[in-house]
Amino acid sequence: MKVLVFGANGQIGKHLVSLIRKNDKLEAKAAIRKEEQADYFKDLGADVAIVNLEGEIEDMAKAAEDVDAVVFTAGSGPNTGKDKTIMVDLDGAVKTIEAAKQANVKRYIMISSFDTTREAIQSAPESFAPYVVAKHYADEWLRDTDLDYTIIHPGALTNEAGKNQVELAEQVERGEVPREDIAHVILESLLNDSTIKKEFQVVSGNSTIEDAIRSL
Repeated sequence: MKVLVFGANGQIGKHLVSLIRKNDKLEAKAAIRKEEQADYFKDLGADVAIVNLEGEIEDMAKAAEDVDAVVFTAGSGPNTGKDKTIMVDLDGAVKTIEAAKQANVKRYIMISSFDTTREAIQSAPESFAPYVVAKHYADEWLRDTDLDYTIIHPGALTNEAGKNQVELAEQVERGEVPREDIAHVILESLLNDSTIKKEFQVVSGNSTIEDAIRSL
């Protein structure tokens, strides 16, 4: 299975591409915004596509023509304004969904926010609410497709080394989780069809990622 990773140059994306390259069942294609980011992924042995999430759906669909799955790990980041949140976390996400459809790629995995319900929007701090809104509508768009989707809702992300110990279910208590473990969750979701048409929250816990995914 060849996997196109949007947001590959982000922290989760880099972990994911590295994990994919170590798995003999998967191949990686890194969707990145700048040519100068390419050498990192080529050195890993991954294919590269230069694609701007603020660009055209057709460019994203072209990047997806030779793949079997699409993963969206991109994010505008905490230091950008509401405009970038809309352009990347909402519009960019929706365009990659539409690109997958155009390229006839059925498998799609979305990295969302921990809670994207209407209640979460209303209770979010003012500075964070636009991000939750963007993720809410991107998730809704994906649910309304016939893609074989999985929506992953990670807890508060950290840069600690992955522990391969998580709690994973439709609803869990809020907590932290290393980005490396989320990349591992994506990998196991790609390898397990039981995650298709599922969405779940993930925080650090006491189960191995493999066991947690199999329990879905």
